[in-house]
Amino acid sequence: MHTLVTLAQLIIAVSIVIVWVFRFDNIVVEFKQYGLPDLVRNMLGASKIALATLLVAGIWYPKLVLVPALLMAFLMVCAQLAHIKVRNPLSKYVPSFLLLLLSLFVAAAHAGLIGA
Repeated sequence: MHTLVTLAQLIIAVSIVIVWVFRFDNIVVEFKQYGLPDLVRNMLGASKIALATLLVAGIWYPKLVLVPALLMAFLMVCAQLAHIKVRNPLSKYVPSFLLLLLSLFVAAAHAGLIGA
């Protein structure tokens, strides 16, 4: 189970970096569609990258993981709500939904609710 949790942490972190660093132009377009200001977009991006960094650091320091995983899950719920607000097609919901599930899995594992 430990390996699956670690893998989930890495998948979340790498996904965030890919989207918020290498595909940032898509983020700019999406946030305009949502009607959110640049400051909100930039603060969310910085927050997600910081949380992703903590999830990676948590591989060696597990006590760091629970709060960042829960905060990441919260941000993914917010992403789902943003997609609902602008009535995006289902395909737009999938990435943030998968990251939400992974974040909840990581949080549950680190809270001792699942696994050994």
